[in-house]
Amino acid sequence: MADVQRQAAAASGLLVLVVGPSGAGKDTLLAYAKARLGGRSDIVFVRRLVTRPPDATEDHEPFDVAAFENGLAAGRFALAWRANGLCYALGPDVKAALAAGRTVVANGSRAAVAEARARYPRVKLVLITAPPEVLAARIAARGREDANATAGRLAREPALDAAPDLTVLNDGAVELAGEKLAAFLAGL
Repeated sequence: MADVQRQAAAASGLLVLVVGPSGAGKDTLLAYAKARLGGRSDIVFVRRLVTRPPDATEDHEPFDVAAFENGLAAGRFALAWRANGLCYALGPDVKAALAAGRTVVANGSRAAVAEARARYPRVKLVLITAPPEVLAARIAARGREDANATAGRLAREPALDAAPDLTVLNDGAVELAGEKLAAFLAGL
C-alpha cells in the first residue's frame, strides 16, 4: 500500500533523465540550462551521487561503495545503477521533488532508463551525443582514464528502450546545444 501511495504522489512530478555517452557534455549542458532556468521554482536540477572523488569536469556528490550498498538496501535512492566500474544514484531529494509536482532534471544513464520508467509514471529522456572523435578528445582531456578505460567508455553503447524525447548533438558551441536543452525544459 505504501508503494502505491508513493507512486501516486510521484505521478504529479516529471523526471527528465539526461543521458548519453561519456564525453558528450551532459554536465556542461546541464549547467548551462540550470543557469538559464535558475529562476524557475518548478524545475529542480539534482546532483547525482557517484563513487568517484570530486572532479572539476563532473558535477556530482562523491560517496563510497558502502554508502551505495547501504542506501540501495534501505531503498533510499530514487534510482541507482552501476556503470564503468562505478556506482551511481539519485538521492531521496528526487522523490521529494517529484512528490511536490516539480520537474526534476538529472544526469542519468542509458542503462537505467527502463528502471526509471518502471518506477515513475512520467519520464522524459534527453539524449546528448557527439561524434566519436569529439567524445574521445573530451574523455582524454579530463585525464581521469587511461587509454584502455577510454576505449571501454567509447565502446559502451547501452540501447535505449524507446526513442528519446529530445536528441542534442553537442559538437559545437556550448550555447547552441545549451539553448536547445534549456528551451526543451522550459516547454515541459
